[in-house]
Amino acid sequence: MDMTQHSLVADVATAMPATVRIFQEHHIDFCCGGKRPLAEACQEQGLDVDALLGELRAAAALTDAERDWRQAPMSDLIAYIQGRFHGPLRAELPRLGQMLVKVVSRHGDRFPATLLPLQQTFNALHVELLHHMKKEDDILFPAIQDVESGRGGGHAGWIEQPIEVMEEEHDQAGAALARMRELTGGYAPPADACPTFRGLYYGLAELEREMHVHIHLENNILFPRAASVARSR
Repeated sequence: MDMTQHSLVADVATAMPATVRIFQEHHIDFCCGGKRPLAEACQEQGLDVDALLGELRAAAALTDAERDWRQAPMSDLIAYIQGRFHGPLRAELPRLGQMLVKVVSRHGDRFPATLLPLQQTFNALHVELLHHMKKEDDILFPAIQDVESGRGGGHAGWIEQPIEVMEEEHDQAGAALARMRELTGGYAPPADACPTFRGLYYGLAELEREMHVHIHLENNILFPRAASVARSR
């Protein structure tokens, strides 16, 4: 890929998965908000676009063991998403929720402007993600697999509608993640924070990191491929 300041962030992350780490380090949205030029993303973050291009090119030059999901069967990508993200999320969300309850009960009086809205935002995201993943696992992903295998003739004119709904829900999840980052000052715990407090912020930061990759694989690779195959049937 000939990468320039005009290249779209999502296109770079899709073509060269090794660059995802660079985008994450600079807090550049490469999933929901990735349909914009590198120059625009750099301007928003106060970064030098030429310096970022150098980092991206260096990362892309390294051997990348990540599978090229643009070429792999969509059923393999679905299995990867379910195993790498859906399963762990169903275990991790309750764990983080329990930690939030403990931290709020002990420190909520000291940090009411941070911890109370953080808990509200997380709890809403928790519920929404469980519903979202169930719809994908029970409805959309089987439909994509049927279309890929040639069994899904009836899905061809229908599949773009649930994809659009999933992408809208991804936008909502992205907004919740951004809100939590804002509330916590980039997940920076107080200097005297207890281990549970620090562990909570670390876990939430990891949740954000994983969700960005998760959404990227669906929005920028799986869904466009599925829609294209469905239209060709």
